[in-house]
Amino acid sequence: MANSSIKTQLDAPTTVSFWQAFAYWLKLGFVSFGGPAGQIAIMHHDLVEHKRWISDKRFLHALNYCMLLPGPEAQQLATYIGWLMHRTWGGLVAGTLFVLPSFFILVGLAYIYMAYGEVHAIAGMLYGIKPAVVAIVLFAAYRIGLRALKNKVLWSIAAFAFLAIFILKLPFPLIVFVAASIGYLGSQFYPNYFRAGGGHSNKNKHYGKSLIDDDTPTPSHAIFSWIKLIRVALIGIAIWLISMAALISEFGWDSAFTQMGWFFTKAALLTFGGAYAVLPYVYQGAVEHYQWLSATQMMDALALGETTPGPLVMVNTFVGFVGGWLGTGASDFGAFACALIAASIVTFFTFLPSFVFILMGGPFIETTHGNLKLTAPLTAITAAVVGVILNLALFFAYHVFYPTGFNGSLDLFAISLSIAALVGLFRFRLSVIPVIIISGLIGMCLQLFI
Repeated sequence: MANSSIKTQLDAPTTVSFWQAFAYWLKLGFVSFGGPAGQIAIMHHDLVEHKRWISDKRFLHALNYCMLLPGPEAQQLATYIGWLMHRTWGGLVAGTLFVLPSFFILVGLAYIYMAYGEVHAIAGMLYGIKPAVVAIVLFAAYRIGLRALKNKVLWSIAAFAFLAIFILKLPFPLIVFVAASIGYLGSQFYPNYFRAGGGHSNKNKHYGKSLIDDDTPTPSHAIFSWIKLIRVALIGIAIWLISMAALISEFGWDSAFTQMGWFFTKAALLTFGGAYAVLPYVYQGAVEHYQWLSATQMMDALALGETTPGPLVMVNTFVGFVGGWLGTGASDFGAFACALIAASIVTFFTFLPSFVFILMGGPFIETTHGNLKLTAPLTAITAAVVGVILNLALFFAYHVFYPTGFNGSLDLFAISLSIAALVGLFRFRLSVIPVIIISGLIGMCLQLFI
């Protein structure tokens, strides 16, 4: 009987219907806190250990591919698994539901922010959250650096990237291009310096038979062919062209709506190393070039983005909403309608490349079933990202600690709260959400009672 019980426990689960998967992806969209590491951990626990829809080896195989791509890897991983289980519609549903709850939550928060942001309680909450964001970004630089900077060459790349953006004010795409070039050339002459350390364990645990197990044959829709790859690429390009043409036709090339579509397409293709890496580029474009929002509002966007489920790159949605609200869109619309249109445009163009990359490259990855490794150019880009994120932390620290500029007074309370948040993250290993909530409550109490 015992052997029979063990056998039953290790049997693969029965077929999962499309609607069962739909319900799970919807639930995941509401609980996917903790950034990419937390989101991937949630999916691994649910899909590999508990539900056993996919084996550990196949899960990590898919994750390794997503780590190579620009864009939010956790959302891409959900798209990949949804596609593997239920074809194209499965991938579209999984990837969309991963971000849809976050979209509506952020739109709601952005509306409250724009309509009632001057209310003392809300202003106090944001005042408390901003110093915590400085600590969180510093902590992100530390975590990524710990994983990425394995030798003196990669440390040098990180340092040069920091100096390039901090002192020379070079654009982020140029830094990415130079880092990739260094990685490519370095791999030819000094390959040992550019071998990826990898962020995920290669030791596969066995949790019992899975629906998509290690030896499960590749389903017909996941078998690679050049015709499929070209077809998906052409469809993706066509969707982008039609969308941009519609914006140009309706609003003109110079309108904020069209420029948001163009700008956030470029941003989506540069999101190597996570949202923190692309935020300086978004800042350069949205705040300095297009002036869709202020530096303070950009800080508030990141503060609110840290408190919601979904990928951190959803900060772009908040940026679009604020830009639309402030009247940079079509004047025929009211403030909220304009903001909602802008937020929708930004979100669409931010995530469109992610869907195309998964549906286009998934069949090749599934057919090879090889262990993917980060290439040398991507290893160098990840190193450069550390320097870029450090610059972002210093930028935020300047605006938080000197709210009126260097000529103004130093905000000692903000510095103290940032130090306390750093202690919580480093010493007590608190997650981001408790740090954000505690800091926000402290700021609110300070505003209301002091």
